[in-house]
Amino acid sequence: MKNSRLAHILKTFSKKEVREFSKWLDSPAHNQREDVVLLFNFLNKRDYLYKDKFLLKERVFPEVYPKETYDDAKMRQVIFFLLKQVENFLIYRELMEDEVRSKTTLASVYRKRHLDKSCEKTLRIVEDLQEKHPFRNEQFLRNDYLLQREKYGYLSGFQRTTLNLQETSEALDATFIADKLRQSCLMLSHQNVFKTEYQIGLLTEILNYVEQKDALKIPAISIYYYGYKTMTDQENDEHFFFLKKEINSHGQIFPEFEIRNIYLMAINYCIKKMNTGNKLFIREAFELFKTGFNKQFLIENKTISKATFLNVNIIGIQLGEFDWVKNFIQNFQQYLEPRYQENIVNYSFGHFYYEKGDYDKSMGHLMQYEIDDILLNLNSKSMLIKMYYEQEEFDALESLLNSSTTYLARKKVIGYHKAGFSNLLKLAKKLLKINPYDKLAKKKLKVEVENTNPLTPSNRNWLLLQLENLR
Repeated sequence: MKNSRLAHILKTFSKKEVREFSKWLDSPAHNQREDVVLLFNFLNKRDYLYKDKFLLKERVFPEVYPKETYDDAKMRQVIFFLLKQVENFLIYRELMEDEVRSKTTLASVYRKRHLDKSCEKTLRIVEDLQEKHPFRNEQFLRNDYLLQREKYGYLSGFQRTTLNLQETSEALDATFIADKLRQSCLMLSHQNVFKTEYQIGLLTEILNYVEQKDALKIPAISIYYYGYKTMTDQENDEHFFFLKKEINSHGQIFPEFEIRNIYLMAINYCIKKMNTGNKLFIREAFELFKTGFNKQFLIENKTISKATFLNVNIIGIQLGEFDWVKNFIQNFQQYLEPRYQENIVNYSFGHFYYEKGDYDKSMGHLMQYEIDDILLNLNSKSMLIKMYYEQEEFDALESLLNSSTTYLARKKVIGYHKAGFSNLLKLAKKLLKINPYDKLAKKKLKVEVENTNPLTPSNRNWLLLQLENLR
């Protein structure tokens, strides 16, 4: 049973869901099989779901049928019946969480049974719920369309001349356009990452319609319209700033999972602009990250990826936002995966204190850093090389240069990064051995540093500064 669908699904249940599902099984309206109840109770007993030895069918069977000989067909049957009840329970919960849609369905039931007063009363309740709904995303627009459609079904039963056909049509247009633009943004994002080609039908017509009509007043349309434009017309920064304005004005009317994707859409644009050397977007990316984390939009399933955690720190340090970065590392490290947490925090503080010029604290953290991430290891070693040199710990520096050369020879590293770090090692060794009074040797090494490629700008600038300081 350990690899069964049933076990995987039950492991996702919260304590509240376990209690509610237990009541569900106890109701004869849903379940009339005692063996299904016994199986569920056993699986939730003492965390047996997480202990493989207790999930062997031969081990479970006597708990459900204590006086019977093991029967595999019977065991598979009770597992099947419990799985069906789990699925029915999840469907019910999902449908009931959207009160607008569930009560719209109730109005439909009343209409079909010709219970006109009950239908009319329920439709008024739905309208009130819809008006008070906290979100105004595509799901809100879709519910508005379903409500208008149900109102039409009710009104048309009285053969009235005035019907809500215009409202129904406009609601359908709004939900289709919003969903199509949102889907187009998702397809573009996936296409950019995985180099896949998608055919996004009808999009030209939709974009033209949005631009010609007054559709941009609807936030669920305007945000994805500017998001799409941002991704497809990256030379025109105006689209980004319109998107940013919409996020600031209407971000609160989108559910958390959706506003996170919207923020990431804007952040990815900033990162692309940063990679082209546009320093304006360093600040833009930082402010988006800052807001997203302060409001916890960018924390997904109580987790922050190590790449995102590191990128936020790098951007903040570039801007000199040291107080914020320090607080971020301290307060948000809990959201890193446990297997990475200690090492990523040590690396982050190592980088933080290095940029602050507190070399003792930086080296203290970097010396504790142990993780099989080659690029981070190269960055860590680069910082240690610079600090050892500046603090004139030349024996430690020479040892590090030699061990780093051996490390690099053993590792398969992306070409550019391996060549760049190899060049740093080569030039640092020459810097360590150069005679500070030999002007010709210094001039020759300076030219070599200036012309060596690949070499990161920060490493090149550091080497040139150390040569300049040699007296």
